[in-house]
Amino acid sequence: MLSKKLKSVLIVGASFVLAACGNGAEEENNAENTGEEEVPTTLEVASHLPPMTDIVEIAAENIEEPYSIELLEVTDNVQYNDAVQNKEAYASFAQHEPFMEQYNEANDGNLVALQTIYDPIVGFYSPVYDSVDEIEEGAEVAIPGDASNETRALLILEDQGLIEVDENVERAQVTLDDITENPLNLEFTSIDLLNLTAAYEDGIELVYNYPTYIANIGLTPDDAIFLEDKDDDLFALTVIVHEDNADNEATDALIDAFTSQEVYDYLTELSDVNHLYPAFENPAE
Repeated sequence: MLSKKLKSVLIVGASFVLAACGNGAEEENNAENTGEEEVPTTLEVASHLPPMTDIVEIAAENIEEPYSIELLEVTDNVQYNDAVQNKEAYASFAQHEPFMEQYNEANDGNLVALQTIYDPIVGFYSPVYDSVDEIEEGAEVAIPGDASNETRALLILEDQGLIEVDENVERAQVTLDDITENPLNLEFTSIDLLNLTAAYEDGIELVYNYPTYIANIGLTPDDAIFLEDKDDDLFALTVIVHEDNADNEATDALIDAFTSQEVYDYLTELSDVNHLYPAFENPAE
């Protein structure tokens, strides 16, 4: 059950476009009267799917007054960025910084990444193979269609020795065109991130996926034939706001709530099963 401070709003298709801009007519009128944009006390956070939405709920229980958090639950990987960019939401919690940067570049956006929260360890799953040694020549490999996650997928495959990429290319910008060695002649298929679980069910031999999405068919990272070897928080899920809200008391309160002891403890409980690692220090230490 949602807290009194939190109510969930499902945003689908055109109804999302019709959402009221800003955070209410009263706040808008106040802003017009002062000539400045009013900082709201109700902070709408756009997110989708557990455990991200669960973390928003926990943060809502732990934000200091006079602020509160309201969850805007979206249905794809575009809406949450559009919402923050258009100030229909105050923040988002659904992506890593490279994905945000990709959005900014494509949309002349003004989003900024403020605080990493947790790092989901992604990997490759197979309905056919039990280990990397079983992968056959010409196997089909499903990777994400967006640039940032494509890079992540290719770097994992390189770590496993399945491909080699051009060493002169910046590691955060590797693409399929940068593959220099493909000894098994793997065949790559680019698929929208939200459809990768369906690709697994369709029998594609090797499929990149997140714990959140693969859990929909009862799998966990323990079922992956290999996982990424993490040595940084580059792809950690991050609280993101519009640059206009990057430095104010409301945002400070929001970050404090997302890095609370309760959020840290929740992530720690999940880490053994879902390989979700807190990307901030334990507040108790």
